[in-house]
Amino acid sequence: MRTELLAPAGSYEGLQAVVKAGADAVYIGGRMFGARAYAKNPEKDEMLEAIDYAHLHGKKIYLTVNTLLKNQELFGELYDFLAPYYAQGLDAVIVQDFGVLSFIKKEFPGLPIHASTQMAVTGPHGAGLIQEAGASRIVTARELSLKEIRDIYERTGAEIESFVHGALCYCYSGMCLFSSMLGGRSGNRGRCAQPCRLPYTAYQQGKQINGKNQSYLLSPKDMCTIEILPELLQAGVYSLKIEGRMKRPEYAAGVTAIYRKYLDLFERHPESYQIEAEDMQELLDLYQRDGFNKGYYQVHNGKEMMAVRNQKEQNKKQNIQGKRNEVLFERLKKQYLDAKLQEKITGTLVLCTDAPAVLDLDFQNTHVQVMGDMVEPAQRQPLTQDRVKKQMEKTGQTPFAFEHLEVITDEAGFLPMQSLNELRRAGLEKLEASYLSQYRRKLPEKDTESWTEREETLDSEQKWYVSVEQKEQWEAALSQEEVDGIYCSISMYSVKNFREEVLQDIQVTHQAGKEYYLTLPYVLREGRLDNRIQAIREVGKSADGFVIRNLEELGYLKNLGLERKAVGDYSLYSFNDLSQNFLEDMGLLRTTVPLELNGKEIRRKECSRSEMIVYGYYPMMISAQCVKKTCGTCDHQSGTVQLKDRYGNYFMTKSFCDFCYTVIYNSVPTSLWEETEQIKSAGVQALRMNFTWENRKECKRLLEFFVQKKKNAFKMQDATKGHFKRGVE
Repeated sequence: MRTELLAPAGSYEGLQAVVKAGADAVYIGGRMFGARAYAKNPEKDEMLEAIDYAHLHGKKIYLTVNTLLKNQELFGELYDFLAPYYAQGLDAVIVQDFGVLSFIKKEFPGLPIHASTQMAVTGPHGAGLIQEAGASRIVTARELSLKEIRDIYERTGAEIESFVHGALCYCYSGMCLFSSMLGGRSGNRGRCAQPCRLPYTAYQQGKQINGKNQSYLLSPKDMCTIEILPELLQAGVYSLKIEGRMKRPEYAAGVTAIYRKYLDLFERHPESYQIEAEDMQELLDLYQRDGFNKGYYQVHNGKEMMAVRNQKEQNKKQNIQGKRNEVLFERLKKQYLDAKLQEKITGTLVLCTDAPAVLDLDFQNTHVQVMGDMVEPAQRQPLTQDRVKKQMEKTGQTPFAFEHLEVITDEAGFLPMQSLNELRRAGLEKLEASYLSQYRRKLPEKDTESWTEREETLDSEQKWYVSVEQKEQWEAALSQEEVDGIYCSISMYSVKNFREEVLQDIQVTHQAGKEYYLTLPYVLREGRLDNRIQAIREVGKSADGFVIRNLEELGYLKNLGLERKAVGDYSLYSFNDLSQNFLEDMGLLRTTVPLELNGKEIRRKECSRSEMIVYGYYPMMISAQCVKKTCGTCDHQSGTVQLKDRYGNYFMTKSFCDFCYTVIYNSVPTSLWEETEQIKSAGVQALRMNFTWENRKECKRLLEFFVQKKKNAFKMQDATKGHFKRGVE
C-alpha cells in the first residue's frame, strides 16, 4: 500500500495549493465542528466544490469534525451539516467525540471515520478499542515513540496516521483545559488561545530555576521529521500528516512539496536517502520556532525540544526586524497558488458534412460522447483539421487539458466557432459530471428519533467520593462518615510492593465502610503496567473499581475482564448523551461530567450514571514534557514546580515520574459548594472532591465544609466556579 502524504488546508485556496504541491489527501474543516474554528474554513458550496476538486485530481479529502459536541449540536445540527458532504462523496471524517463517532456510524453508513489525535490514543489497547467501535484509522498521539507506534501497528493492524511536520502542543491533545479555564476559549471546541506560547517563570521551593532569557517554558519547537521519514514508514505509519491549517497556503504547499520529493525519493531509492541542505533551509525559512525538533519519535522529552528563548520575541524587544524569505513565498505563490492544474484527457472529434458533430472524451475510467450542431457544406473556406484542433484544445479554466485529440474531418464542411466552443463545453461538463458520479452517495433516510431535554429530578440520594494523591488525604477521608468512597492514585504506591500495599488499603477502606477505587494515571504508555498485570487482576477482585482517564486504560481493563469496574474520569468525555451511551456500552460504572459544560448544559444531558467534581484544582495540562528538565534541574524524583504567568498567577505543576508525565493545575481551586443542590436537581448521581496537595488538616476542614455543610469549617479563598456559570462557546 502506497504511503499517503496528508496536507492541511485552512481554506479552499489552501486545498488547491497543497494538491498542486503533491498531497495525496487533504484535511480541512467546514464552518462548524472543526478544531481550527478561526481558519478560513469554506462554506457549504465551496466545500462541495473542494470535494469535487480533490476527486478530479485523484486526491482524497477528509473533513475535521474533531471537537466535542453538546446535545443540541449533535442532535440538532450535525446531520444537516454533514449530509451534503456525505452525498457529494466526502472520503472520511476525523472525530474526537465518542458520540459523534456513534452518530456518524449510524446516520452515514460507509463513511470512514478517523480517530483524531484529540482522542489521545497512546497504545494498542485503546487503538483496538476504538477500531472495534468503528474507526477505520488511528491518528496517534503526537507524543508516541517509533517503538510505540510499531507496537500499535503490529498488535492491531490499524491504519496509522501520524504527524510529521509542524507545531506541537505542550499538552496531550484533547487533555488541555488551559485556554478554556483562563479565557473560555476551549481547545476541545476549536478555539484555543495558546496560553502555552506565553512566558512563564519557574520556581522550586521558592527559588527561580529558569534562566533570564528562557521564559517560554511551555512552547515546543516545531517538529520536522524529514530526516527520519524512513524510520516512520518502517514503524508502520501509513499516512504522513503535516500540521498547518492556521498557516498561509504558501507554507502548506512549500512543506508538502518537500515531503513529496523525499517520500518519492525513498520509495524509489531507499538506499540513497539523504536530505539536501537547501531543502532543510527552505523548511526553516517557511516557519520555525528557534529551529526544529524531530518530535517525540526518538526522545521522551527534553529541553532541546523547547523554544524557551523565543528568538522572534527577543527580536521584538530589541527592535530587530525579522526577515521573511519573500522570494521563497513569492515563488511558492506562483508555483502552487497561481498556476493551473489540469488533468490529461484524450478525445476524438468527428466532423462530416451533413452530419452532427460528435465528440468522444476519455478520462481514466470514464467515457462520454456528446453531439453538436449539423456540419454544413462550406460555402467558402472549409474547416481544416489544424484549425479545429487548435480551437478545441482551448480548455481554459476547466479541470482538463487534452493530452491527445484526434480530429476526423472531410475538410469540406463548416461549423461556427461558437458551435465548436459549445460542443467542447458540453463535452467537458459531461465528462466531469460522469467521472464524479462514482463518488456520489445516496443519503439514507434520516432517523426521526429526536432528542428531548430531561426533566429535573430530586428523588435519589447522592453519594460523595473523594479523590486523593497522598496517604494523609486518604486518612482524612476515611475518618469522614459521610464519604461513600475513596479514589486512591496509583502513584501513592511503590512498584515493588504494589499488590500488598493496595490490598492493605482496600481492606482498611472497606473496614471503614467505604468503597475503594484505584485511580490509574492520566496517561498510560509504553507498557508501564505490564509488570503489574497479575496484581491488577487481584486488586480487581477486591476493589470496588478503577478510575480511568483514557482509552488505553479502558482497553487495558477490558482485556483483563474488568471494564465493568471502571469509572471514567472527566477526560473520557461524555459531552452529550450519545457519548454517555458509548461509554456505558463499553461497561463503565459511571462517567464524570465534563469540566467545560455549564449548569444549563448539564441539566440538558443524561447524568443519572455520572458524577461531578465539585472541588479541586483542575488539571489544565497533561504533558510528556517535564518543567524541571526544561529548566535543567531534573532529579528524576516526582515533585512540584510553580509557574508564574505575566499577571502574577501561580500554577502548580506536579511531575509523576513513575509514569513520566507532568500535570499543570489551575492557579485557584474550583468550588461548587453553593451549587450542589442545582447539581443534584440535574440528576447527577454522585459528587466528588479532588485533593492534590492539601494536607490532612485542610482536607478535614474541606470535607466538613462540603459534605457536612459546616459553613464555618473552612474559609474559601480565591476560588472559581470553573465553567458552571459561563461554559464554553
